[in-house]
Amino acid sequence: MPINSFENYPMSWKPTINRKERPIYQWLARQLEADIIEGNLVPGTKLPPQRELADYLEVNLSTISKAFKVAELKGLISGTVGSGTYVSYDAVSNAYLLGEEKPKHMIEMGAMLTDRVSYGPLYDLLQEMLQESDCARWFGYGRPGDAVWQKDAGVQLLKRASVETIREQVLLANGGQNAITATLAGLCKHGDRIGVDHHTYPGIKTAAAMLGIQLVPIRSQGDEINPEALLYACKNENIKGLYLIPDYQNPMTYTMDVETRKAIAQIAIKQDLFIIENGMFHLLQDEVLPAIAVFAPEQTIYVSSLSKLMAPGLRLAYVAVPRKFLDPVRKALYNINISVSPLFAELAARAIASKGFEQIVAFHRKETKARNQLVNQYLGSENCLGGGSGIFRWLRLPNPYTGDQFEQLAAAQGVEVYSGGRFTVGNATPAKAVRLAICAPETKDELEKGLVLLKKLIDVH
Repeated sequence: MPINSFENYPMSWKPTINRKERPIYQWLARQLEADIIEGNLVPGTKLPPQRELADYLEVNLSTISKAFKVAELKGLISGTVGSGTYVSYDAVSNAYLLGEEKPKHMIEMGAMLTDRVSYGPLYDLLQEMLQESDCARWFGYGRPGDAVWQKDAGVQLLKRASVETIREQVLLANGGQNAITATLAGLCKHGDRIGVDHHTYPGIKTAAAMLGIQLVPIRSQGDEINPEALLYACKNENIKGLYLIPDYQNPMTYTMDVETRKAIAQIAIKQDLFIIENGMFHLLQDEVLPAIAVFAPEQTIYVSSLSKLMAPGLRLAYVAVPRKFLDPVRKALYNINISVSPLFAELAARAIASKGFEQIVAFHRKETKARNQLVNQYLGSENCLGGGSGIFRWLRLPNPYTGDQFEQLAAAQGVEVYSGGRFTVGNATPAKAVRLAICAPETKDELEKGLVLLKKLIDVH
C-alpha cells in the first residue's frame, strides 16, 4: 500500500496501471491521452504533482516524468515553471485547417485562402512559357544549379522586404509550411522547445507535434510578445528558438512595432536563439516595416511565401538562411522534397522580374480593402480586429459565447469560421474570438451573405 492514503484525497487524475505492460510509463502515457481525448480530463485541468502520482501508483518518480514527457511532446499537457502541469487548452482542438474537401453548402471563411484577382496575370505568364520551344524542361527534376536566376528573383523579392541576402543563401521550398517544417527538422531534435505567440499559426503547431518539438507560449504585452517575457523563457523554459509573424500576425492581426523587433533581435543574439520569421503578409502591408532579420541577420531564417502574395496554388517560398544554418536546412529540404517544381519556380521568377508582380500585389490590396470595408459595415472595427489590406479578421465575441460555441453555431447557419482554440498554444487560455478568412469566399456577394449571418448571431447577445 502507498505510504499515504488517497481514498478521500482530492486528486484530479487517478489512473490505473497494468503492471504486466512494459514499459509502464508508456501505458500511463496512453491512459493520460485517452482520458484527455474522451473528455475525462478537460482542458485547463491541473494534474497532480508528479511525486504525488508516483506515491499513489507505487512507481518510481522517473516513470511519471517519462509519461508526462510523452504527453507533453504530443501537445496534450503543458508544464509551467512554478505553476504545475495542466491539460493543454488545445489538446483536442483541430489545427489542420484546410480540410480534404470544401465544406458543402457552407460559406468558406475558415481556411485562409486568397482572392482570385491574380489568376489572370499568372495565366498570361504561364501561357507565354508554354509557347516556348523548350518548355518541356519545366516538367523534369530541378537541380540547384538550374535555379540560379530563379534565386536571383528571390533575392530581389526579399530585398523588397528589406532583407538583404545573396543567391547562395537563398533556398527554395514548396511553400511556407514546407519551409517551416524543414527548418524545424533541420535545426531541432526531438524534445526541443520553441517559443511562440500564445495564439499562433496552426501550421507551426502541427509541424512541431509531428517532430516531437514542444511549443512554449510567450507572455504578451497588449498582443505582441513581451521582450522581458521572452528573456524569462530563455532562462527558465530552455527554449532553443522562436517562431514569429511580425506583420499582421495570424490570427491576432497585430503588427509588431519596430522597437519590439529590435529588442527581440538583441535577445536572440545574446541568448543564441534562432528565429523563424514568417513573412507571409509582409509585402501586403501598406507600410512595409523592416524585418526582424534586418536586426539579427545571423540568427534569423526569413521565409517569404507566395501563396498569399500571388495565388494559394503557387506552392513556392524563398528562404533566406544564415550561413551557420544553411547546411542542415538545405539537407532537410532535400530529404522532404528533393526539389521544388521547376514550373512553379520559373513562373514565380518571371512574375517577380516583370511588372506583373507589382500589378498582382496592387490587385490583392484593392480587393482586400474592399472586402474589409464590408466587414466594417456589418461587424464594425472595435471588436473585429485587423483591416486595411489584411486577408482575415479576429472577431472578439460577446458574452456568453466561447470561440468553440460560436464556430459550431456559425456552421449550423452555413458559415465556416475558426475558433480561437484552434490557434491556442499549451496552457494559454483560448481567446473568446474567431478568425474570419474574409478573402476565402469566391465573391464579395458571398462574403456579404456570410457577414449578415454572423451579425445575426452576434446581435442575439
